[in-house]
Amino acid sequence: MSLHERKFEILNYTLNKTKSLRALPFTAECYQYTTASGETIEPSYCVKDLGVYRTDDRAWGFQVELIVKEAKHFAGWALGIFRDRSQRTMLTLLKTLVRPKLEYCSPLWSPCKTGDIQRLEAIQQFFTRRISECAGMNYWKRLQHLGILSLQRRRERYMIIHVWKIYNKLAPDSTGMISTLEEEEGEEESRLGPKVRLPQRVKKAQSSKEILREEFFGIRAAQLFNRMPKEVRLATSLDSLKIELGNFLSTIPDYPPVRGYSSPRDNSLFSLVSEGK
Repeated sequence: MSLHERKFEILNYTLNKTKSLRALPFTAECYQYTTASGETIEPSYCVKDLGVYRTDDRAWGFQVELIVKEAKHFAGWALGIFRDRSQRTMLTLLKTLVRPKLEYCSPLWSPCKTGDIQRLEAIQQFFTRRISECAGMNYWKRLQHLGILSLQRRRERYMIIHVWKIYNKLAPDSTGMISTLEEEEGEEESRLGPKVRLPQRVKKAQSSKEILREEFFGIRAAQLFNRMPKEVRLATSLDSLKIELGNFLSTIPDYPPVRGYSSPRDNSLFSLVSEGK
């Protein structure tokens, strides 16, 4: 079977993006790819893979920008078509039309930058403001009144659930986070519950690489899972996991960063929950 060479794209991740380096005559050859037929494929700034956009700066800003734009379109369409602003109708529209656009494959691209988190949260903030029963409430009070989580908290919840699926062999371990865990933990695991072992740090790594490491799904998701109480990590089924996790998250304050509000603390579970025991 022959492949269509013109449909291939190249995405280069580089740490050194100085103009002087790019100006060197041999630099272009390092980034280009020449096929067997002599076709030259130039590097792209952005590549789409399974609905997720990845850029050569290793950031998720472009992905966030696109899904926010699409979610705004669906939110505006829903508000224009449906005149009923009751809580039941609005929550149904939010859950079926708007939030799916904001959460597709979110464990992979869940942003760490406050600006990106605010842009995503602003969509749910805008939509819930139109609910008639929530008139006069700020966003944080609306979340409590409606019994829903912030989008930031929901993305972290998805990460925890996915790690549990990996540990219980319900999802592939593409990051290698669970490899040999059961063989090495033994008695300690049965006493404290399963925990994910984090990859070792590279000694004398560049600060930019350390930042990438901390934002990587295999690190962030593992840290979140390890912070959960034993009852959550020892759940025997997906349904029981969601119940235990939901009960636990209901005890954690949820004040996501939004424009115009001064959050009392960092809303991430990284800051609010200590290592699970």
